[in-house]
Amino acid sequence: MADWVTISSLATAGGTLVLALATFASVRSANRSARVAEESLLASVRPLLVPTRFDDPTLKVGFGDDHWVHVHGGTGSIEITDEVIYMTISLRNAGSGIAVLHGWRLGTAEALTVQERPPIEEFRRQQRDIYIPAGDIYFWQGALRDAADPDRALVEKQVTAGERTIVDVLYGDQHGGQRVVSRFTLIPRDEGMCLVSLARQWNVDRPDPR
Repeated sequence: MADWVTISSLATAGGTLVLALATFASVRSANRSARVAEESLLASVRPLLVPTRFDDPTLKVGFGDDHWVHVHGGTGSIEITDEVIYMTISLRNAGSGIAVLHGWRLGTAEALTVQERPPIEEFRRQQRDIYIPAGDIYFWQGALRDAADPDRALVEKQVTAGERTIVDVLYGDQHGGQRVVSRFTLIPRDEGMCLVSLARQWNVDRPDPR
């Protein structure tokens, strides 16, 4: 004679197991969909800074002391005065989101052989917010005003010797995330104008692409 209590219990257990498996598959699928949706959202607001092209318009850059610099497409500038060193780079945002510039640091040509991302704590904070819309051009700017600043002596030496100056720019998206460090090189030419090239990019908040 059939043990209906046992059969009923087994049937209930089997149904529960099937339901659990279905729930697990559904949750896993939902999590995967959520990750895909999140990555798509992040990609839609992800900036990527590169040098401008030589045929891009000239930009007029103003500093806090009412000093003005004209920077042409594909170039930057290093202007040395008795009190201040003014630096600029003409930039294009090749990404799909607004780029917000956070800070910068200087280096020597030897930095080009370094593969590791520079420490974030070494960056100087931008004195004002600089936003570069997606697909548009704008600029980076920095100034050295302290006569005792070791970077001032470094830049003066590099410009006098015709050596390239390394500028690491830290930026992110409009929400403060997806931070990137871009390493640009400024090669001195005539009257403070420098040719600009992009040496390397590092992701700060996400894995590097290499």
